[in-house]
Amino acid sequence: MKLNVRGSNIEITEAIKNQIMEKIKKLDNYFEIPEEITAHVLARVNGKDQTVEVTIPTKKFTLRAEETNEDLYAAINLVMDKLERQIRKNKTRLNRKYKSVPSFEINMAFESVEEEQEEKKIVRRKDFEMKPMDEEEAILQMELLGHDFFIFKNEIEECTSVVYKRKDNTYGIINAK
Repeated sequence: MKLNVRGSNIEITEAIKNQIMEKIKKLDNYFEIPEEITAHVLARVNGKDQTVEVTIPTKKFTLRAEETNEDLYAAINLVMDKLERQIRKNKTRLNRKYKSVPSFEINMAFESVEEEQEEKKIVRRKDFEMKPMDEEEAILQMELLGHDFFIFKNEIEECTSVVYKRKDNTYGIINAK
């Protein structure tokens, strides 16, 4: 797997790059042609917190994980474990969805350590009327409901939008045009 490592507020030393490369190589077992895939790694420092974010785009899907720890090497280990768990956990679903696709990137021959998990099912469905509102009103509605996100008809952008609460207690907006 090819590697693209960047740092934000941190210099990526050879030791850090080697640690990341060593951990990323373990993921090669899960891909049929790992040479065609590039892993994008962003290491950033915010105060004493060290965050490592890994994004692995493939033709059919994108794997992404992010972990924060006071120790950068611990954050690297945690994020790689998280990516490996994502692949193992979703092996059955990915296999079912892409088994008829000839150029599927995941190698399904790897041994699954965990037992097959129960298939995820939709257990609840909600219908609601979306009235046009601005972003401030949508944030207020989300807070009143105690949710982490809220879907609304954005009267300013004239589209359907999702407002969501981010980890740093700020808000994000996703617009569906």
